[in-house]
Amino acid sequence: MAATHRGGRPTTAARAARRRAVLHWIGVHALAVAAALFFVLPFVFVLLTSLMSDQQALTRDLVPRTWQWENYTRVLDTPGFLTWWRNTLLYAGLGTVLTVVSSIPVAYALAKFRFRGRRLAMMLVISMMMLPPQVIIIPMYLFWAKEMDLAGTLWPLIVPMAFGDAFSVFLLRQFLLTVPDEYLDAARVDGCGEVRTLLKVVLPMAKPGIAAVALFQFFYAWNDYFGPQIYASENPAAWTLSYGLESFKGAHHTDWNLTMAATVLVMAPVILVFFFAQRAFVEGVTLTGVKG
Repeated sequence: MAATHRGGRPTTAARAARRRAVLHWIGVHALAVAAALFFVLPFVFVLLTSLMSDQQALTRDLVPRTWQWENYTRVLDTPGFLTWWRNTLLYAGLGTVLTVVSSIPVAYALAKFRFRGRRLAMMLVISMMMLPPQVIIIPMYLFWAKEMDLAGTLWPLIVPMAFGDAFSVFLLRQFLLTVPDEYLDAARVDGCGEVRTLLKVVLPMAKPGIAAVALFQFFYAWNDYFGPQIYASENPAAWTLSYGLESFKGAHHTDWNLTMAATVLVMAPVILVFFFAQRAFVEGVTLTGVKG
């Protein structure tokens, strides 16, 4: 039995418990710091290398002797780089808007309507999520290139987004299941139709879920390499940053400082978007339940 101390001082057991709590706090935060460094240090390495000279890049030096900010100017002056940037913004921005707008009504119907074949429709959505894109790439390419004559453009990647995305429908549907039916019933009692109920009641409550879906789709389109390689590789004017970066790397395979500068310019918009929208993104993913 632990001895007590006069004057109200803590017992031996209390001090041991406090010591264990402090050690647990140190251990947890040490692991968190180590994990943070594991993810941050590669980006720091890329950033510092992008500001080095040709001779210093990939040497033992970790910090630039002279900060070569003109490396970014040289990258931006590369023929075609700004075109790749514009194409990527078009692909990611327009594709995200089309995906969100087309996925919301489908997700709303699957979450709040009761109709025959509802479970079958949900199974089809999940099945499409598990279908690798490589399985259908040949017939899709033949359709867009031969029938629609859109080879060498990004439209074969953008237009299908106007018809929804399985993952976006599934994620939105799971989020909309958390919206209480009482709010929808009250809107219907007040005379709102389904479209007005969706626009005036459901959408304001579903902003976190919509933000999460939009960010997922934006990140996917921004980093997509496979799609532009299939449809736009024959036309450099339609290249995106992810595909153009590979060409840039081949042309500057010994200029690692320029390659790293181009990499930073490709990553920076995604990092900034996530930094400013991370609260809505995390809230949307957290509140997306698994209720079915």
